[in-house]
Amino acid sequence: MPEPVKKAVSAFAKKPKTQEAEEGSSVVFTAETEKPDAKVKWQCNSKDIASGNRYVIAADGNKHSLSIQAITKEDATVYAVIAGGSKVKFELKVVSKPEALAEAPAEAPAESAAEPQPAPAPEQTPAPPPAETPTVDQTAAPPPDAPPAEDQFVKPHKLFDFAGGNITFVAKVNAESLLKKPTIKWFKGKWMDLASKSGKHLQLKETYDRNSKVYTFEMQVIAAKANFAGGYRCEVSSRDKFDSCNFELTVHGELDRNIFVFHSVICSFVSSSEPDVDVWDILSAAPASEYQKIAFQYGITDLRGMLKRLKKMKKEEKKSEAFLKKLDPAYQVTKGHKIKLAIEVANPDVDVKWLKNGQEIHPTGRYIFESVGNMRYLTINHCSLSDDAAYSCVVGEEKCTTELFVKEPPIQIVKNLEDQMVMKGERVELECEVSEEGANVKWEKDGVELTRDESFKYRFKKDGCKHVLIINEATKEDCGHYKVKTNGGESVAELLVQEKELEVYQSIADLTVKAKDQAVFKCEVSDENVRGTWYKNGVEVKSDTRINITHIGRIHKLTIDEVKPEDEGDYTFVPDGHAFNLSAKLNFLEVKIDYVPRQDPPKIHLDCMGRTAESTIVVVAGNKLRLDVPITGDPAPTVIWTKGEKVHLPVVTEGDGRVHVETTKGHCVFTIEGAERQDEGVYSVVVRNPAGEDTADINVKVVDVPDPPLAVRVVSVGEESCIVQWDPPLYDGGQPIIGYVLERKKKKSYRWMRLNFDPYPETTYEAKRMIEGVAYEMRVYAVNGIGMSRHSLSSHPFVPVAPTSEPIGLCVDDISDTCISLKWRRPERIGSAELEGYGVEYCKEGTDEWLPATEGLTDRTALTIRGLTTGDKLQFRVRAHNMAGPSAPATLAQPVTIREIMQRPKIWLPRNLRQTLIRKVGDTVNLVIPFQGKPRPQVTWSKEGEPLKPPFASVRNSEVDTILFIRKTDRQHSGKYDLQVQIENVEDTASVMLQVVDLPGPPEALKIMDVWGFNVALEWKPPKDNGNCEISGYTIQKADKKTMEWFTVYEQYRRTNCVVSDLIMGNEYVFRVYAINLVGLSQDPCNTKDSLILIPSPASIAYKPPSHKDHDFSEAPKFTHPLVNRSVIAGYNATLSCSVRGIPKPKVTWYKNKMDISNEAKYRMLSKQGVLTLEIRKPCLFDGGVYTCKAVNASGEDIVECKLEVRQEAEA
Repeated sequence: MPEPVKKAVSAFAKKPKTQEAEEGSSVVFTAETEKPDAKVKWQCNSKDIASGNRYVIAADGNKHSLSIQAITKEDATVYAVIAGGSKVKFELKVVSKPEALAEAPAEAPAESAAEPQPAPAPEQTPAPPPAETPTVDQTAAPPPDAPPAEDQFVKPHKLFDFAGGNITFVAKVNAESLLKKPTIKWFKGKWMDLASKSGKHLQLKETYDRNSKVYTFEMQVIAAKANFAGGYRCEVSSRDKFDSCNFELTVHGELDRNIFVFHSVICSFVSSSEPDVDVWDILSAAPASEYQKIAFQYGITDLRGMLKRLKKMKKEEKKSEAFLKKLDPAYQVTKGHKIKLAIEVANPDVDVKWLKNGQEIHPTGRYIFESVGNMRYLTINHCSLSDDAAYSCVVGEEKCTTELFVKEPPIQIVKNLEDQMVMKGERVELECEVSEEGANVKWEKDGVELTRDESFKYRFKKDGCKHVLIINEATKEDCGHYKVKTNGGESVAELLVQEKELEVYQSIADLTVKAKDQAVFKCEVSDENVRGTWYKNGVEVKSDTRINITHIGRIHKLTIDEVKPEDEGDYTFVPDGHAFNLSAKLNFLEVKIDYVPRQDPPKIHLDCMGRTAESTIVVVAGNKLRLDVPITGDPAPTVIWTKGEKVHLPVVTEGDGRVHVETTKGHCVFTIEGAERQDEGVYSVVVRNPAGEDTADINVKVVDVPDPPLAVRVVSVGEESCIVQWDPPLYDGGQPIIGYVLERKKKKSYRWMRLNFDPYPETTYEAKRMIEGVAYEMRVYAVNGIGMSRHSLSSHPFVPVAPTSEPIGLCVDDISDTCISLKWRRPERIGSAELEGYGVEYCKEGTDEWLPATEGLTDRTALTIRGLTTGDKLQFRVRAHNMAGPSAPATLAQPVTIREIMQRPKIWLPRNLRQTLIRKVGDTVNLVIPFQGKPRPQVTWSKEGEPLKPPFASVRNSEVDTILFIRKTDRQHSGKYDLQVQIENVEDTASVMLQVVDLPGPPEALKIMDVWGFNVALEWKPPKDNGNCEISGYTIQKADKKTMEWFTVYEQYRRTNCVVSDLIMGNEYVFRVYAINLVGLSQDPCNTKDSLILIPSPASIAYKPPSHKDHDFSEAPKFTHPLVNRSVIAGYNATLSCSVRGIPKPKVTWYKNKMDISNEAKYRMLSKQGVLTLEIRKPCLFDGGVYTCKAVNASGEDIVECKLEVRQEAEA
């Protein structure tokens, strides 16, 4: 049997690598070939690149280069270099030009610095984005029992307490992303470690919640004393992660309250743009009237202690003499960036010192000192985690201090994991590349974190930016999805482990040996680790002085020296752990020596002469062909080798170095080194001596691996699978094709994954377990008895997609004698591919031949099929099509007979036409009235019994409705319109009333009927023309004849007489009246014929004012909306609301369990527009009870009450 086929050797000694370049720059890719005269070709997107324009191709011996000038975004693609049969792919990544880093102004800190922020009001709860690097920015405080969110650290804050009281500082660390337990340290001042001071007055505790993976660290100060006051610091670290926080404790005089537990605030690991404002700074700048409001907003309940501290703070305020502007409390900068710290001093000639953690800093390449006028700057370049410290600036005896927090940027995954398929027992390496060296990553398998266990099954390797997960010996249990996580992303890959069956590369063969000769049984299997046992006639063979058993790699040998007759028998090799064996027979040959005369004609002793299949010698291409021919003859004969039909033509010459002929006594050996396909044929050997000659033919067949398969194509795709077809290779290598091996890869990947390890005998294969929507490529190898061919050309890229689900709601919308209308709805599931359209088919009942209703697809969800035969009984179906093909069909429940169904005529008169339709003169009338009926009914319009004619009105009819259209209406269009729909003797009718209205005419006969005092009585008659609608009223106007300015006295006046009052004595008046209808005022008014002059009289001037009794508007309080019983969760603000009315405004008092709570700071009472609200800030279990609201005024009182239940928050 032949040796396994070796992999092709690459033609490149040095391959080009993927590079990254800025837009507008240039890049050079280099490659070195093994041979200096190799022809090299460069490609871009599988297209050849010619030198010119922006591409420069150069070659110097075995060194080749490709230069790309003036790079643009379009150059970011896949390139390749080809030499001989080797092809290497690489990528060019183009990045935009980085923007110049802006310098921070002298008056402010650097842009990368972030000032600490105050804890905002409890109502604000911004969600911090995930990050890894700690800072000191602060967000709203969560409930005390809530664990910190991912990558967050709950920190202590400023606090004041009273002597004799106990205080507890709490810090919480989320350890979900940490590889080991964090270390926490508590300091007083800068360097006093409090771990050594724990005892009677100081206790340190820590707990761990396994469910939430949160560490809780507590520092409890017992019986606080005045000397406990000062600045404290909390530091937490875990390998390369670090965070810290400063806080203060101020101890005042004695207070009855002896325990004050601090509620910490939560700080996110990202910077914020809001400034950090201290509540005491706000109180110092606020007026005294705002103290209570600010204290309630920031949660200060001890108002008396607050006032004492404010008074003390105002006394201690002292202006700095050395500094005009100090450092901010804290700064923040991203790792690798620079930051500038700035101060302003009073004396421009003074020298300053900069300290880091109390140690003086000297100018270096990273620390730069600047002095500009009164400004002093410290610039730190390329900040690292070691720069996260406390910095101070010293001027004489004064000092200002700040903290610098260095934030690590999120770690990105530059190169993702790739899917792998390996054999059982093989080594697996899952490799990814991250954006920064030394970064920590977390590996998971099927959602479970991987760690180094005792058996060292998993090994984690770091090499710069590369991270590798190593599995030494893969097993079936290692199959699954592996994920690598960083704080900036993650990558997933699938690992498949297959068990490969043991293959026999070379079986043992029958042997026939003579006495004293050596017998060697040899076999070769695919696994070099497999051991086995040899048997003779069922009995295990043991090694001794004559019998030697060896196992070297994949080859197993049984060697028997000096064969004896008892060694004859059946020999069997059984591999351990596999259910098959290899057998062969050893035949012992007894040699009889006869008398041979001195003159013996030559004789060729061969058992494989002739040209039959049984006598053919098979050799694998590339192996040595050795023909050892036993010959006899006395004297020794001469030997001539020929090939084919050319008798007596020597095969080899002295100059051919691949073919050798050697003649020894009794043997003639013909050897060809590295057999090739053209060496196949019939070889003849002729031996001659004086006694005669002999000839023999030897048929030699050269076998090789087959050629690659042809025309690999994907014929169909599914949701997670595809059907691949290919053509057999043109040349099978001289051996029948055993099967094929398939590989696939993602389009953007370079790693091919084998789909089958056992040869697949067919030329159609279904590949499964693919991801829908991802582009793949396929290639195929052919396998025969010799080995595996080179791979075929890759198939065109394809995307696994599934057909859509079937359309839903297929039904018949309409039917006639020759056509049918169908409608349906979109499928419920479309998938990742777009919907291309719908295919509609039909077939006659009793047949299976489905005919398309239209050419191609329709994109609508309704279709009318015409040209059908009346009376046919047809079945219809609809299928949705996308890239994957047609979906399952949606079929009607039963066949449909093509025949129009008689339907009684019916008019569907719209609701707005069932009453009189009113239009103004000149308006357009467009009436659409639907109807039904089959066959198509006859439609007739008439007005007062007369058919409508086109000049008067237009009528347009369709199969389902009729339209009455009047372009410009007139008074004559008013009336009753009748619509008749008739099918043979069956009809339906409807009527529409149209009223065309116009402006009314002027009123008539306006007269002055009476005059008294300052009043005049008018009377008139209705207009003759009411405008075809009812007169809705009149407008009466008056005018002083001196000015003739008209003033409206009445509008929409219904009667035809009125009294006009408030006239001025001695003036002359005229009057007019307009008529009003639905359209509007009449165009012309009706005027009085004569004017009216009021003459004063003493009797008419006297006026007696009426007497009125004052109305009592007072009203007793009355609750219009009562209080409602409520149940709330402890720790969350709650409100109780009700509403009350009463005149005068009642006084409101709130009670809890009949105790007045008006002066309690925990409660906030609001009143707006009669709505009363009681706000309870963060209630606890003791705040439950009966709450009463009482309203009192001079007219009475009213009471309303409710029950409030406060329950503990349920644990997760």
